[in-house]
Amino acid sequence: MASSYSTDLKLELMVTGENSGTWGDKTNTNLNLVQQAIAGYEEIDVASADVTLAMTNAALSNARNAVLKLTGTLAADREVLVPDGIEKTYIVVDGTTRAGFTLTIKTVSGTGVAIPAGKTVMVFSDGTNVVDVFFLKDVVEDTTPQLGGNLDANGNNILIDDTNFIGDESGNEQIKFSTTASAVNEVQVKNAATGNAPAISATGDDTNLDLNINPKGIGRVTLGAGKIEQVAEKVTQTATATSTAVIDVITQAVLQYTTDAAANWTVNIRGDGSNTMDSILDTGESLTAVHMVPQGGTAYYNTQVQVDGTTTNVTTVWQGGSAPTSGNTNSTDVYTYTTIKTAATTFTVLASQTQFA
Repeated sequence: MASSYSTDLKLELMVTGENSGTWGDKTNTNLNLVQQAIAGYEEIDVASADVTLAMTNAALSNARNAVLKLTGTLAADREVLVPDGIEKTYIVVDGTTRAGFTLTIKTVSGTGVAIPAGKTVMVFSDGTNVVDVFFLKDVVEDTTPQLGGNLDANGNNILIDDTNFIGDESGNEQIKFSTTASAVNEVQVKNAATGNAPAISATGDDTNLDLNINPKGIGRVTLGAGKIEQVAEKVTQTATATSTAVIDVITQAVLQYTTDAAANWTVNIRGDGSNTMDSILDTGESLTAVHMVPQGGTAYYNTQVQVDGTTTNVTTVWQGGSAPTSGNTNSTDVYTYTTIKTAATTFTVLASQTQFA
């Protein structure tokens, strides 16, 4: 009975009583074939065409090598084809110059694995397809990495590019990062033990640091049922006393004139030049603003209160029960206006005049 050959490595399987006097040679050949399968290395040029690997019975063959290094400058997408029907593991080293072309190892009739440029992969032919065992590569090449446990930075930092983010499980943005060139200050987030409050702090090289929390557009910073300490409000100073004093509550809490009033005036309370009080307040909310007006020998006063440039649907209620009929000479009159939104485009303004001298 003639010899047969193994399915995967094509080793010669000799029958008892056959090949008298040649067993030693044939056994040595088989051992060389096994050695090639375990430790064989070969460079294969794939520059000009796809390459079909050969697995020849009882002979050294490029498909039998353990390690294949693919070389050459690709002129097009290239494929390295493993014979159908053999089961074998390969370590594949990409030594090509790609110029944007792809390089794939696959079976003749099945599917395969795209090899990352310049990297080394371990793949397995199951006789039908070539599949990925694992990549010996950088994390950057795994576009959907998943952890099997916690990520420990091991004393190192995590660097995030400008405008990139940490997302939720659906890939939506949760925390987005922005880069400042040569930054020396940062935000520190600190947890706390029982009975203590966690903290978000401004830290860095500078001695005194603000911590800016900026809502988008006319959005607001909303706090829960907590306490607010050490609040500084914006004051706008202007030397021009006009017939209509415009208080923009988005950019200032206090409008301070630095020259004496020259005539009676109207106050217009609004969000700012682009936003109305109606748009920044919800029904049942209020904002308080102050107007400081120095007076000379002739005392003038606020004769009308507008909200968003109109008195329509604006009810002004003055402290003491009546609107002022004069100012206070040689002093500073401070007017306080608390604007309450009672319905859409409808407001009640609690107003007061106080003399400071």
